Amino acid sequence: MARPQSGTPIGPAPLDALWQPRAVLWVMLAGEGVALALALAPGRPGGLWTYFALASLLVQWVSLLSLATLYVIRGRLALLRPGTVAWIALAAVLLHTLVVAAWAGVVVDDTALAGGASWDGIVSRLAGIALVVGLLALAAFRVHWNARKAAVRAKHAELQALQARIRPHFLFNTLNTGASLVHQQPEAAERLLLDLADLFRAALAGPRDISLEEELALVRRYLEIESLRFGDRLRVDWRLPAEIPDVAVPALSIQPLVENAIRHGVERVPHGGRVEISIATTPEHIVVRITNPLVLSASERPVSHHVGLSATQMRIEALTNGRGSLQTGRQGELYVATVRLPRPSRDHTSGRPRWR
Repeated sequence: MARPQSGTPIGPAPLDALWQPRAVLWVMLAGEGVALALALAPGRPGGLWTYFALASLLVQWVSLLSLATLYVIRGRLALLRPGTVAWIALAAVLLHTLVVAAWAGVVVDDTALAGGASWDGIVSRLAGIALVVGLLALAAFRVHWNARKAAVRAKHAELQALQARIRPHFLFNTLNTGASLVHQQPEAAERLLLDLADLFRAALAGPRDISLEEELALVRRYLEIESLRFGDRLRVDWRLPAEIPDVAVPALSIQPLVENAIRHGVERVPHGGRVEISIATTPEHIVVRITNPLVLSASERPVSHHVGLSATQMRIEALTNGRGSLQTGRQGELYVATVRLPRPSRDHTSGRPRWR
């Protein structure tokens, strides 16, 4: 499985929602509504229920064939603009309307649907209905897509605001540590500033997706900085597989969890503590766990770990189309943050990673 390119967002394609069972059901129900409207129209030939059954059959064939065609070419569609994809979907509906109408003209009794009218006229009416319905769907799609883009922009603004809450605290402590090392350990101070530059370069790059291996490298930079500050009070236990799973994560999504583990765990314990970072794989998920000592307040409740958690959770859910998760909580004498990422598979038609 090839690694996604750094900085390349892996999100849903414009028509991904059509492959969900609920969406297919709504398409079929909408088709039944169109068939019912045709059956109730004045001047229709034949009996009501016979006409409705035949119209329903034709409409459902058009709907399902259009969905199947779009699904087969979904890899190529994923590379196009949403507006272009919408027009291609409309063209698919019109094409299949003509194909199904031609097929019906061969196998269905003309009088059942035409009632004495020319079959060319019936085909023209069906194409006109398909065009009107398709244009209405196209308008609805544009409204939905614009609303979705506005929601994404709002999410990004919220994420940046949440991330901004983390940086001043970390920057203040790091600069103080660097100032204390300048004269006593100049090489350590230089290494600290280089690590800090790497972290802030990643932060200032904006919302993007990187490989899990790259994210862990940023975590190591952060831990090198904190090890200069805490010394022997900070002990880190890495439990990683021989090969890091090839999966994308939002940039600086694991690092805030490690920062919380130090800020709310190790920093509050006089003798320090151990932070454990582990990665495990299951048939469906890649699981990243960060644990730290649990510090209890007077009321025996865990200290809050909320800084950065909301941002990380939202970004993981956005990247994985809701299939990933972040869970935090107490386990015995430890506080544990668990990130579950779905194992990606590659779309052979487009070469893009797809979330299972």
